[in-house]
Amino acid sequence: MATPYSETGPAPSDPHAGDRPTQYSRLRSWLITLPTAVLLLLAIVFGTSAFIHGQLLSLGGHIWRDYNVLRADMPKPHCNPNPDIAARVKKAQQRKADSDSLFDAGPAHPKALRQSLIAQRQECRQSFQFYRYNRKMTATATLRAFRAVELGVGRINSIGQNWQPYILVLLILFGGAIALALAEQIALRPPASRLDHRVSAGMQLATHLAMTVSALAWARLDGGGDLLLDGGWAGGFAVLAGVAAWRLLRVPGNASNERSVFHAALSVPLYCWLALISILYFFCVERYLAGPVIQLTKMIRFADLYTSIGLYVWVGMMLKHTRIAELVFGLFRSWEMRPEFVVIIVVLASAWPTAYTGASGIFVLAIGAVIYQELRIAGTYRQLAIASTAMSGSMGVVLNPCLMVVIIAALNRQVTTDQLYGWGLYVFALSALLFCGFIYLTRKSRPHLAKPDAALPQTLRAIVPLLPYLLIGAAVILLYSHLLGQRFNEFSAPVILPLMLIALLAYDRWRAHRLHADALTGADRGETAAPSPAPAGFANALRAATAETSTLIGALLMLMTLSIVFGGVMERSGVMNLFPAHLGNVWEATAILVCMLVIIGMIMDPYGAIILVSATIAPIAYHNGINPVHFWMIVLVAFELGYLSPPVALNRLLTRQVVGEAEYAAAHAEAADDPGFWRRHESLLLPMAVMASSLLLVAFAPLVFNAVF
Repeated sequence: MATPYSETGPAPSDPHAGDRPTQYSRLRSWLITLPTAVLLLLAIVFGTSAFIHGQLLSLGGHIWRDYNVLRADMPKPHCNPNPDIAARVKKAQQRKADSDSLFDAGPAHPKALRQSLIAQRQECRQSFQFYRYNRKMTATATLRAFRAVELGVGRINSIGQNWQPYILVLLILFGGAIALALAEQIALRPPASRLDHRVSAGMQLATHLAMTVSALAWARLDGGGDLLLDGGWAGGFAVLAGVAAWRLLRVPGNASNERSVFHAALSVPLYCWLALISILYFFCVERYLAGPVIQLTKMIRFADLYTSIGLYVWVGMMLKHTRIAELVFGLFRSWEMRPEFVVIIVVLASAWPTAYTGASGIFVLAIGAVIYQELRIAGTYRQLAIASTAMSGSMGVVLNPCLMVVIIAALNRQVTTDQLYGWGLYVFALSALLFCGFIYLTRKSRPHLAKPDAALPQTLRAIVPLLPYLLIGAAVILLYSHLLGQRFNEFSAPVILPLMLIALLAYDRWRAHRLHADALTGADRGETAAPSPAPAGFANALRAATAETSTLIGALLMLMTLSIVFGGVMERSGVMNLFPAHLGNVWEATAILVCMLVIIGMIMDPYGAIILVSATIAPIAYHNGINPVHFWMIVLVAFELGYLSPPVALNRLLTRQVVGEAEYAAAHAEAADDPGFWRRHESLLLPMAVMASSLLLVAFAPLVFNAVF
């Protein structure tokens, strides 16, 4: 969680405030961080091994001709390379037809038989040629050493592909246990009273007990399946039930005595409500105990995608513990921009990294704390800073190379990634223009920029401390692109970025110690004031980032897990079939689908929602004359509006998760006396106004254009 800021004005820059987790003993701290770090590093190692193995195969092919033949010791062929073809043809001609066989037409034609035998001889001689070449080359120590390395990396790659589902399951269950134990699950309201804690823990206990029953039922039915994976689900949910029981019995001592049932219901994690609906349907309606866990196979099919979410969150938490954001924002401070225009730059600049993380919620969870912190340092008032953080990733989901678009194209042959990315640029431009317009119309101050003569030299000086970070990042990317032949794209980013951030964090902590030592020297000479205490080292910063990652991964992935189960209920129950196939004209169809998609966005995670919409709503849209590309642009924008809209507003909840409840309370207190409704609720209204305006234009402007022209 972010460290709370002062009540008045922006906080001082302190990106490493949480580098020393003093609230836990060293043992408990390692128990929280070590398993998550090991699982994420395994994902990186296995991902990198695939790149290395591909490059080794390519290198082997360049050094040795037909390297594929040399990857194993070839056995000696059993065929005869010099057969007597004439004798075999003569012998075949002397054979009489079998009168008892319906299919024996007698001896083959001599010419055809000769050609066949010649082809067999040629194939046999080629086999002996490969055999001699194999024996000759594999006798060399160089080849045998290279082959041993290549085959070893190949085995690691194969193990990684087989272990991916287990890594994901362990991340979900271990992270979920940490988030549950620390009461950090995503809910509409964090538990504050004793009743809140007991109701929240009780609902989670019931959820995990039911999921344990479902997992055991599925393990019994899935006799020939993956027993280790089935047992992992069952054992993991049982452990989560045990943690929930512990939370039920052990209420925090600082909890209040408020007894509001309504507040207690709001404190129940969102995934519990999804689980309640799903479990009641499968257990009571279908009477199919294994149903909930069977739906999780959809998640396992995209194990690498969901594991990437954990890696992106780790990247964001490590970035939070560096000075990079502070240095980047330092480029603009000399221009004396008003806070509203700093917000414009930050939100628009966030679109590109969002495209790499794959979803706006993941970006908010990964980078939201850094964005909020720097906006506050720049002087942005809390309501606007929260609004900007919540929608910081909403504009990038339509840009190349967002994985949501890749999944849409994979599930729907009516569209291609080129089409969606092409039109996505126009949707991004429209949303950006609307955002700038709303910020300009609701600004508190007049636009202002410092004179370039005064600001530009300071900006150039501010670039200098950033250069080492840029060089380290470029070096990691070049290492992968030139040595491993892997470009930096949406598929390699989850592997490359964590290693890049580890290197950047190591340099940042080394640089912080150097600056602190210089400050001490200056203080000893009486040239400067005494510096603050020594900055945290690399190990402490990495451990703090990983501890935060454990909690956030568990909170988000647990919600995604039960969202997929809920999507299975929507699909199997026939609710979507109640939707009429004929919706009248295209205008009515578009209006109805827009409302439906926003509602889905309010209650489901993006990947589960795309799977559900592809199977149920997309065919209805095509049948009613909506262009497939147009429909999926509507889907992406409608989902983003849903993630920002009550009653759930997932991106706002994720923002609160990384910013902290204290900052949310301070934001409401800060605007409580403002006479304007917009100012009092700007953190909610601004993102909704921007995305709702974008959705209306994206949905209906093409229809108006077609009607007019």
